[in-house]
Amino acid sequence: MEDRLGQQSKADFERLVDGSSHTIRTVFTSRHKKFDEFFLELLDNSEKSLNDMFVRTYGKLYTHNSEMFEDLFSELKRYYTGGNVNLEEVLNDFWSRLLERMFQLLNSQYTFTDDYLECISKYTDQLKPFGDVPRKLKAQVTKAFIAARSFVQGLMVGREVANRVAKVNISPGCSKALTKMLFCPYCGGMPGLRPCANYCQNVMRGCLANQADLDPEWNLFIDAMLLVADRLAGPFNIEAVMDPIDVKISEAIMAMQDNSIQVSTKVFQGCGHPKPAGMGRSARGISDVFNSRFRPYSPEERPTTAAGTSLDRLVIDIKDKLRESKRFWSSLPDSICAEDTVTDPDEEQCWNSHTKGRYFPEVVKDGLTNQLNNPEVEVDITRPDTFIRQQIMTLRVMTNKLRNAYNGKDVYFQDSSDEESGSGSGSGFTTEPEVIHTEPPMLEADKSDPQPTAGAAHRHKPSLQLLASVLALTALVLCWR
Repeated sequence: MEDRLGQQSKADFERLVDGSSHTIRTVFTSRHKKFDEFFLELLDNSEKSLNDMFVRTYGKLYTHNSEMFEDLFSELKRYYTGGNVNLEEVLNDFWSRLLERMFQLLNSQYTFTDDYLECISKYTDQLKPFGDVPRKLKAQVTKAFIAARSFVQGLMVGREVANRVAKVNISPGCSKALTKMLFCPYCGGMPGLRPCANYCQNVMRGCLANQADLDPEWNLFIDAMLLVADRLAGPFNIEAVMDPIDVKISEAIMAMQDNSIQVSTKVFQGCGHPKPAGMGRSARGISDVFNSRFRPYSPEERPTTAAGTSLDRLVIDIKDKLRESKRFWSSLPDSICAEDTVTDPDEEQCWNSHTKGRYFPEVVKDGLTNQLNNPEVEVDITRPDTFIRQQIMTLRVMTNKLRNAYNGKDVYFQDSSDEESGSGSGSGFTTEPEVIHTEPPMLEADKSDPQPTAGAAHRHKPSLQLLASVLALTALVLCWR
């Protein structure tokens, strides 16, 4: 009978934890689904909008060259869903390809070899054929996508951690205390007597000591999520970036058209004069190639995004839910013991672990180390739950990624296709993030001379001397020991 009651008390405890954590687990699950659907639909709508408008504006000139635009959106989606994609390289490659195609169209009276086209792409930064659009768009797209991907990744991590931690590992000491609290009144002929609230809190603090230790890292994680949410609703708003991307690219095309003569002249000077095309090739004028200005959608023509919602509304909703989830794990014992079905609010008419009456021992603080003096549950404070420690590390890694995203810095997410586990958008991630700054890298020094200069050798010398000194001191210390 005691064994059966012990099993029943475990089942009741698991049910109580599951019920008390249901809301927080549901919040992360549902909001992850909403944000993921929103971002993917936003990308699909942006691509459809650009395709429809460019077909209408440029006709066959666009359809014959549409693969570069399809590749751009394909890479953006792959980045968002956790692929190992360098956004700057993707955008730079897009503008280089667009320059090569447009240069050929605007100079159709010539033929261009692959080597010549490669030479043209080298002049992209110097000539700025598309004006300032590529630079501005790259800064906006990279920061917005970094924030969006990291935020959805954070929602997924929060969901997984909450689901895992809610599955409680019940120790023998916890099981004994639960059985005594929930079923000993039956033995005394008081089956309807519920535990005193303070008595319940001591039992729950002992049984959920490791869960409470998750709280500090959980709170830091929530704070980082709120910071990125502010970025999503402000300067890193991916909706504000992707909605007008078709307009921005068309503005760049028009800038190239307006500056085509100057661009062509400088390219011919740097790359040489190309060979004239055969008689079959048409020497069309620039105005014949792009004969109409870009006309943006009117508001009623723009496609709706994510089932009629907007990013601002999603962010406001999730921020409220995130704030409510702070300090959840340390307050879980109080939440369970506050239920009327668990404890009796009358301090004089409740089960105090021995009989009906007031419970006098003090309520211990939460956390593993504070259970040393728990009067109800035997807890080995020298053996932290390794599973909970793993979840703490998972939160710590994700918090670091979110903080980098808040500062506009990219973090390497392992391609989810390389992972056997994990599902959904942005599911692949590593435990040790590699920060990739979004600012352009410094130009490398000339590699033609592999030998270091005398000045460089002189600069390295002190470091070698310092290292030798440290090693010598270490050796002395070891000898003294």
